[in-house]
Amino acid sequence: MFSFEQLRGFVAVAEELHFGRAAERLNMTQPPLSRQIQKLERSIGVQLFERDNRRVELTAAGAAFLAEARRLLALADNAPDMARRISAGSAGTVRVGFTAASTFATLPAILRRIDERLPDVDVDLYEMVTQEQTEALLAHELDLGLARPPFDGEVFDSRAISRERIMVAAPSGHRLTGLGRLVEPADLASEPLIMHTPGKARYFYDLVVSLVPIMHQNVVHSVSQVLTMVWLVSAGRGIAFVPEAATRLGIDGVEYLPLPDWVGTPVELHLLWLKEQRNPALWRVLDHLEGLTV
Repeated sequence: MFSFEQLRGFVAVAEELHFGRAAERLNMTQPPLSRQIQKLERSIGVQLFERDNRRVELTAAGAAFLAEARRLLALADNAPDMARRISAGSAGTVRVGFTAASTFATLPAILRRIDERLPDVDVDLYEMVTQEQTEALLAHELDLGLARPPFDGEVFDSRAISRERIMVAAPSGHRLTGLGRLVEPADLASEPLIMHTPGKARYFYDLVVSLVPIMHQNVVHSVSQVLTMVWLVSAGRGIAFVPEAATRLGIDGVEYLPLPDWVGTPVELHLLWLKEQRNPALWRVLDHLEGLTV
């Protein structure tokens, strides 16, 4: 096996094409440098230089090995600095779970902030509903979630990053769009409803049930993703309750109707992480996301 000392000697000779000048550059004498090159050639099993009393030239194998030797030396030189930056949290990887609805506005704002302030932190993204995110956080498969409350305060810390209204998505031309006033819960009691699946979208399900008396015979579809709901609304399958960010989807055939301010509570999205999280990069990310609201 070769050493980094041998690689540095090889690169110096390859760049100088002269053993004497290479030895001076390395602050050593020529005989030990020659022995380094000989050991390197024996180690890898090929001749790296054509040499005689008048000239030194790289062989084809030597020229190919030079590029790899430079790369290995660069990695070795950068490794201590990279380790220090990872330990300090200014470099590394953060695994982020997110709900589909968070991609409408919140997730892009977060990614822009990280890119601007922590360019050496990589972000791996995983689309998951809130329950899947909490399970992945507990299994240490995620570092950070973008999830809907409530959470177990004994295990998790969280920070609200987005609060928005809930709105009614209705097909264009629907009778609700011509009321000339804000939609009231009583206006919705008999409408065909595209509902959130209670198992995978419990937060939205509970929120909607608190807004209007849901008649199960009025539920025509149950789905877990807001985008799917809006597509079904555009197809005339019914109305749906969606976060205000859904208005940015730009799907034709859908109108978004506000509810009175007194109806319900805002839709919240939280940053979520384990209290015992040990990834230094996560703490730097959280520091730089402080104060960000979308």
